[in-house]
Amino acid sequence: MSRADGTSTAGGTSTAVADRHRRSSGWRYRHSLWLLTRRDLTVRYATSALGYFWSILDPLVMSGIYYFVFTVVFDRSVGEDPYIVFLLAGLLPWMWFNQATSDATRAFLKEAKLVRSTSIPRTIWVGRIVLSKGIEFVASIPVLVLFAVVAGAEVTWAVLLFPVAILLQGVLTLGVGLLVAPLVVFFRDLERVIKLVLRFLFYASPIIYSTDNLPVEIQPWAALNPLSGIFALYRSTFFASELDVPLILTSALISVLLLVVGLIVFRRSERAVLKEL
Repeated sequence: MSRADGTSTAGGTSTAVADRHRRSSGWRYRHSLWLLTRRDLTVRYATSALGYFWSILDPLVMSGIYYFVFTVVFDRSVGEDPYIVFLLAGLLPWMWFNQATSDATRAFLKEAKLVRSTSIPRTIWVGRIVLSKGIEFVASIPVLVLFAVVAGAEVTWAVLLFPVAILLQGVLTLGVGLLVAPLVVFFRDLERVIKLVLRFLFYASPIIYSTDNLPVEIQPWAALNPLSGIFALYRSTFFASELDVPLILTSALISVLLLVVGLIVFRRSERAVLKEL
């Protein structure tokens, strides 16, 4: 065998080994992510008699309150009809973002011993929160469908884009989680600050209203909130007028940018986080 043949064979073997290693690492990552996610869901509902019902009770109560306020107490002029469907299509995904971001602030602090002692990629500690809350959101979709059927809401062709909205929100929520999780380790007061920001963001996001209900001069600023386009994409399933393509593309771009920034901040601070825990 010539030297060239030997080099070629060695190179091919090295490439094959590297490919198997990457596949093995990818499988271990997904397996670890799923195990931790399942653990979170099991712990959350193990001691609860109502289980799954609690994941939808909060948004249902809030929807009932806002529906009563805007349709009974006041002469409502925001959102779309049927308003309860419009409201749920924004409130249910908001619960996913809100709870995942809030829990991400303690992703490392709550599991400090495991984070230090295990060799799995540390991004999993944020990813499992985003995934578990995302699964709870998906489990609440039948509630939205039920109200849509009862209220007589019509389904548009944009229902095909519903999975895209879930994907975009997953990207956004993961990016924000990767950004805040390590920062809270260094600045503990940031946890309280983020909770205040989330309260403000609830009213600054088009949940109980549509971006079209805002004054014209404010709408460009509202477009910078990535949740605006994501909520519009969810709502376009039932309300064709909500399919604002420029708004949705802006949200998609900002979501991807936040994920990139989150990954960069996470990677650069990972060693310092382990020392701080």
